Amino acid sequence: MPVPSPPSQPSLSFFYSLLWMMAFCVFVIFYSSNIQAEESINNKTLQIGTYSCPPFVMIDESNDYQGLTFLMWNNIATKLNLKYTVQVLPLKDLLAAVASGKLDIGLSCISITPEREEILDFSHSFYETNLAIAIKQKSHWETFINIILNKKLLQILSIISIVAAIVGGIYYILEHRVNRKLYSMKSRSAQLVEGFILGLLFITKGPFNYYEFKTLTGRVITVLLAVFTTLFIASITAVLASSFTLGLIDSDIKSPNDLDNVITGAKQSSTSSEFLTNHSITHKTYPTVAAMLIALDKGEINAVVDDDAILRYQIKMAKSQGDYQQLQVLPYQFEKQNYGIVLGENSPYDEEINRELLQFRKSNQWKKALTEYFRIRE
Repeated sequence: MPVPSPPSQPSLSFFYSLLWMMAFCVFVIFYSSNIQAEESINNKTLQIGTYSCPPFVMIDESNDYQGLTFLMWNNIATKLNLKYTVQVLPLKDLLAAVASGKLDIGLSCISITPEREEILDFSHSFYETNLAIAIKQKSHWETFINIILNKKLLQILSIISIVAAIVGGIYYILEHRVNRKLYSMKSRSAQLVEGFILGLLFITKGPFNYYEFKTLTGRVITVLLAVFTTLFIASITAVLASSFTLGLIDSDIKSPNDLDNVITGAKQSSTSSEFLTNHSITHKTYPTVAAMLIALDKGEINAVVDDDAILRYQIKMAKSQGDYQQLQVLPYQFEKQNYGIVLGENSPYDEEINRELLQFRKSNQWKKALTEYFRIRE
């Protein structure tokens, strides 16, 4: 009986052919899906949300959209052959509309934050800035009024006057009958004024020459007061020096640490408002940066917190038209901000948009635009 032969094994070439066919199928499926995605992007009219944020978004009366963000976006849309319509929404509503799918894209000066990343996607950053503080400088007259009406200064001057009156009164009792050099006036009221002046000079200038006084008691008191007035003058001088600048120090805002005791403004639903809230700093919110600056200029608030680039640009443009002459942006910067294009989660546009965004950021057109908008610094 013949022995059956074992079943033949598939050759290696068969396995290689099978692997090649599988790879080819995967490539065809992947390529066709990309073609379909690109076709769907190009055929769809994108719904875009924005809001005014000079110099990144500026909207004129004819609803023409200008600024750095739209300069970049128009370049991207042209390269990708994208069609789109634009509607204006507040920041909070814009973010919610993109997150819910009612809008495809959000364009303005929108900061990329971890909280927003939880419900949205962002493109790569196209501009970096920081938070900054804008204040209203005091005029020379306001500074002078603040100094002379400062309560602490008035208290110090009152103490000096009382001590001078006491010292002058003591010397008047002891010396006015025998010391015609110090008390040369004939009337009693005039001699009392001389006594007060003597006490004031003693307190502010230091002890007189021992031999200026005729009575022994006067000379003894002069010796005793010499030690006291030396310390008193040093203390008063230091306190007066600080008091003369107290009017400025009380309202001097240099960093976020100084915002606790002043009225601060921030834009609604912005990263600046979130920053102030997270640091337990009470503040007023405004719908736009322009509204905040008006309130700051009118003295309704003492400081404004917003993005450095936006504050500098808007104050610079207002000053060129004769407005906001006393507003300034402090040099202290904090809390870095990165602006990006807002996309819905798992957006089919992110890869193409990011590619064109990065290319445009390297272009001379973008660099020239940044120079034109931000060349004038305060």
